[in-house]
This record gives sequence, C-alpha cells and structure tokens, in this order.
Amino acid sequence: LYGAVQIDGRDAYATHTCTPQPGPVATRGGFDVIVTGDLDMITGADTVLITGTGARDGVAAELLAALRDAARRGARIASICTGAFVLAEAGLLDGRCATTHWRYAAELAQRYPRVLVRPEVLFVEDGPIVTSAGLAAGIDLCLHLIRSDHGAAVANDIARLAVVAPVRPGGQAQFVSAPVASSGPTTLDQTRAWALTRIQDKLTLADLAQHANTSIRTLNRRFRAETGLSPLQWLLQLRVDRARELLETTDLPVAVIADRSGLGSVDSLRDHFIHTTGLTPSAYRAAFTHSPNQSDNVVTTNRRR
Repeated sequence: LYGAVQIDGRDAYATHTCTPQPGPVATRGGFDVIVTGDLDMITGADTVLITGTGARDGVAAELLAALRDAARRGARIASICTGAFVLAEAGLLDGRCATTHWRYAAELAQRYPRVLVRPEVLFVEDGPIVTSAGLAAGIDLCLHLIRSDHGAAVANDIARLAVVAPVRPGGQAQFVSAPVASSGPTTLDQTRAWALTRIQDKLTLADLAQHANTSIRTLNRRFRAETGLSPLQWLLQLRVDRARELLETTDLPVAVIADRSGLGSVDSLRDHFIHTTGLTPSAYRAAFTHSPNQSDNVVTTNRRR
C-alpha cells in the first residue's frame, strides 16, 4: 500500500524492512523472506510497524530496546495481529487501549494486565500507538495511517488501487455473529449503492428498508451481518468521509460541504468531525491541504527523507 502513495508526483513513504538478525525469515506460508536491514533502520524512523508472528514469546532484547528508544523520541508505533505482544512486552501498551486478533485477545489481557485490551474492534489508536486485529485488519490500519498522514481522498484512492474497501472505522467489529450473506440478490449491495448516490439526501431507516423491500428490523439485522455497522452508522461514516474529501479537494464553504455530504448543518458537520478526527472542519482542511514542499512521512522502520 505505502509504495503506491504519491504526493505531488513524489513517493510519500520510504519503506524498509528490518530484523534483529538479517537474512532469511521463515513464514508460515512455506516461503522465506530475505531481510537485509538490521535494527539500526529503526533509528530516525517516523513510524515503526511490527508484523504478526506465530511466536508470542522470546522477543529479542535488542528489539525491545529499539522500540523503547523509538517511543521515547516520539515515533509512531503500530502493530498488526500478534505484533501487539511485542509492543506489550516492551511496555509500550501499559495503560493504553490495544487490540489483537480475537483468538489471542484473552491471552494478551492475561499476560499483560496493565494493557486495556479491546478484543472486539479492528484497530485502536491510543496516542502514538496503533494496534490492529487480524491480518485483514492490518490493511484497515495501514489505510487509517495513510488517511491520517495525507487525508481521506488519498487513502480512498489507494484502497481502490488495491481493490479493497475504503477505510473501515477502527471500532467496527472484528467479526460478525451471523454468517455473511451470499452475493446474490438477497444482500443489501443494491441498497447501499442506491444510498451512495443519494448521500446528500435526508435518508431515513424507512427509506432504506423500503428500497431493500424489507422491514426496518430486518434491515438492521442484515446490515450488521454484512457490514458490522447499523444502517445509520454506515451512512454517517460515508457522509463524514465525503465531507473529508470535499474539505481536502475543494474550496467550498463549510456550509455547502455540510449540505453536499448530507450532514445538514455546519453544527452537525463540526460535531461529527470533532468526534471522528479530533479536529474542526477548518483545522482539518488546513492540516490536509498539501503543498509540494510538505515533508514526507515514513512508515515501517523508515527514515524521514
């Protein structure tokens, strides 16, 4: 994902892979990955990303020390799947919310009682530390980091290029209790596509249920089964993302953006924006209006250019 991100025709990330002992690294997929970088690569990295591993014990002491050093100098540190165990062993998750694959969440909580484990979510951002659930949630985490660095429009472009869904919210469930519906006519794909073309309209649950030719109760159940979100949560997410893109890519007044995104009023847009991003719409626009001279960000044991 990161190799595809360009800002003003320049690579936005310089990504490097490292390990305590460079050389072949065995994977559970039956092939080796040749890693040439050592832990010196972490020095000066803006972001350090720890991948999942089948071994959750015996973390190299030099890796733990390198992670602590990175945290002390203010690097962003992230993990995918069981990589959270490495961060916990380094003490970086003490007093913080974190997640991992649901299968290992109880073990993480038992072994590291100072970690506030949230087993139900895709990813958690707590200050400079970001942890994600299983492997697929790692894609969500990476898209989230891209969006944090460069805005929703860039992240959505990368998602389309990778043929994956746009950024899912971190609070979305890791899995759903009901089986995922088939791709046939019984799913809500057509209703979601219909709603996307009417995002600025005042759609209600009744409108969505009528289009899906079902009851509101059934609509809620099927929506959660297929997306992990209620219909209104899903619609709100789309509207906030639409507002993000308009703030980044246009000079439209905030009132017009509130209308075109379906959020209605400036106050509504402001409230949802602060809740989602921690920024007001004007502050978000200022932060994500990029210029050719803006410094590059680096991900995964990378050095700033």
